[in-house]
Formats: sequence, C-alpha cells, structure tokens
Amino acid sequence: MLIDSHCHLHDREFFSAKQAEEMIKRAHGKGVEKIICIGTDPKDSLVACDFANSHDGVYWTYGTHPEYTTSLSRSGARINQRDKLVAIGEVGLDYHYEDYDREAQIKLFEEMLQLAMDNDLPVSFHVREAFPDFFAVVNNFPKVRGVVHSFTDSKKVLKRILNETDFYVGVNGLATYSTLPTPPLERILLETDAPFLAPVPYRGETNEPAYIADIAKWLAEKLEVSVKEVAKTTTENVSTLFRLTF
Repeated sequence: MLIDSHCHLHDREFFSAKQAEEMIKRAHGKGVEKIICIGTDPKDSLVACDFANSHDGVYWTYGTHPEYTTSLSRSGARINQRDKLVAIGEVGLDYHYEDYDREAQIKLFEEMLQLAMDNDLPVSFHVREAFPDFFAVVNNFPKVRGVVHSFTDSKKVLKRILNETDFYVGVNGLATYSTLPTPPLERILLETDAPFLAPVPYRGETNEPAYIADIAKWLAEKLEVSVKEVAKTTTENVSTLFRLTF
C-alpha cells in the first residue's frame, strides 16, 4: 500500500468535485489507498474535513498556513470535528517573500504548536527559508511530533532535522528533478502536494495522488531498494506518526 501524506485534493480552487473523484479512482488503481488532505486555513480545513468524511481512506488536517498570518483571526482556535482528523497543519514559517511578518508568523506557529500539544496531534510543518527560527521555536515544544513537509533545504539542515529531532521528512515530486538531499527511508513520508510539484515524467502538469507511485519508484531507484520496501516502510512511518492502523 502507498499513501499520499499531503495533498489538497479537497480544494475546489484546484479540483472540481468530478476531478477529485476521478483522481481518487486513479490513485486506488496505482495502489495509493490512503490520502491525507491538508488544511491551510480554518475554512479550508473544514472543507478538507467534509471531503474526508465523505470518502473512504481519506483523512484531514487542521491548520493555518503562514501565508495567512496577517489576514485571519485565529486566536482561540478550537477543533470541534475530530472524525478522521490526523494532524495540525500545514503550519510553520515562510520567509521567502519580502513582505513577510516574522514576529506574526512565529506567534501563529507557536499557537498552532500549542494546539497540537493540547489535542495530542502531530504537525505538518511548512518551512521555507526559515529553519533557524523553526528550530528555535520547536525546541520550546520538545514533545511535539511531526513531518517537515516538502523539504527544500541543504544537507546541513537535513542533518539537523535527523539528528536533533524525531521528525519525518516529506519527499515529493520535486525530488525527482532537483538536487535535494535524500533522507533515509526510515524517516520519509511520501507526498504529492497536489496540485503542485508533479514528478517526472509529469513535471509542469497538475499533480495528483496517483503519482505517489512514480515518486516511490524514483525513490526505490535512488536508495537502491525495492518499490515494495519503499511502500512498506513509508506506510509504517505514516501509521506511526499519525497513529493510524491499516
């Protein structure tokens, strides 16, 4: 079994209801039996919730992406609907764009981490060009568990993640056409981030959960192991992190 641990299949800005249904069928045809839909703000998270609860094998997360730090009132967040909720995310820090508000992002990130701790949930981390602050913040939450979604940094930073935390690392289609460092299999979660970052040979097209099979094949070749071993280990990793039984 393969699992897409991070996608946005529920988001109607990118996928119509019909497209989403077709993509789930194609995913199942490729052995991708479980899908986690990631919330990016409170409203979007509830859409992910509704989508998950209307589809077998689909789960959801609740979170506010750092992109929305200054545009949302998120104080006092409460999670009322818990069915098939597996994580807080995606949340974190993103300093890529010049107009980012560092203090506001850190404050929001801390609130989301506390929400995760209060609800005993793991975290899907979004971190871009902000790892020094990321490590400083998560060090204040030593019991938090999670996955660094779509890792795009250096070997040095990856080494810190592997040595200083118990976090998993998300590997997606970006890895198939870049020079990013590859984590060890026992710390990897497979993800698409659909509709973004389609792997080779679909680069530039709309990504979808079925392409997890292509990422798994690439990873197997890269690590010189079988696709079966990639599927087995990454599924166990998802089960461990999100406390799901398959």
